[in-house]
Amino acid sequence: MKEMIIDENKKKEEMNEKILTDLCECYALLGEDDIFDEVLSIIVPCLLKVASKKDETEEAQKEVEMSLLALGNIGLWEMKRELYLNEIKEIKEIIKYHQEHQNLTRLAYQSAWQFLIHQLFQDKSLEEVIVNELHFSKEAARELEDLSKSVGRNRKEDGKGENEAKEVLAFERWFFLINLYFYSCKLWNEELIGLISSIVQVFQASRDNYPDARCRCLYSLRRAVEKRKVKIDDLLKSGAVGLYLEEMKQSTLDDKNMSDCLYFFLSISERLKEKEDDEKEEAKRKSIKRKMFEWKEEEGYEDVMTSFHAILPDLADKSKFLPLSKYSSDYLWSL
Repeated sequence: MKEMIIDENKKKEEMNEKILTDLCECYALLGEDDIFDEVLSIIVPCLLKVASKKDETEEAQKEVEMSLLALGNIGLWEMKRELYLNEIKEIKEIIKYHQEHQNLTRLAYQSAWQFLIHQLFQDKSLEEVIVNELHFSKEAARELEDLSKSVGRNRKEDGKGENEAKEVLAFERWFFLINLYFYSCKLWNEELIGLISSIVQVFQASRDNYPDARCRCLYSLRRAVEKRKVKIDDLLKSGAVGLYLEEMKQSTLDDKNMSDCLYFFLSISERLKEKEDDEKEEAKRKSIKRKMFEWKEEEGYEDVMTSFHAILPDLADKSKFLPLSKYSSDYLWSL
């Protein structure tokens, strides 16, 4: 297929753009691990040319959606900086145009973001663009809220049907993207508080009916607290901290969700222990620590942690990610 793409591109004037586009989409969606710059330099501009169409006919929208889906799938391939600078500019324009005109399908819009955020792994200068220019947190929060409403509406209208299944799949794709964002982007702005609050709201709405969505919320909020720029005070205000405590009180909590809860509180505990050099920041840290201490006593958090003391070693051994502590005292904080 690589040779077919290269050969078709060499035809220049005689090149069949439809065939080349189909080949590029197929190759990108295969998700091959190894790819050469020569092929990337053909695939990415070809797919972006299709993705940039402004035609809003159903056929054109399908073409745009497929090209962006393929682009999102190749995001982790390492491209030379000089190769993708123009491509990043084009994908920015596609996202901006959608924000103004709402011309993309939900899948296409998510895929455009996926392609862009994947590039953060090799170019941290994109953080400013993603956070403060394109406002990812604000857009992701809006998408989650819209999806929550549409899932509820579809359930009332026709029960668990095809429409609801599509919305749940869209949830999963957005949570994948949000987790990627929390992992790879370190910048912070006020809009991040809104995104965290939206995740909390989705968790509360899905607690009884959508266990998979509930699990994804727990994992995403755990990722948020691991993001060093997310303020612990914001986690308190958004309701994320209280949500985790309520979850830990559940008698039917499985090992995966319990591990996410423990990671969440372990990260908070570790961050509250970190003294600040700046006097104002240190005073703020102590104030938040006092708030957390008082909240811990009011909500019975210490008793909850004590009740899990016996199973902590087993959970820690099962951990597949960062090491979990085997000692309950590591998840607590004292004045």
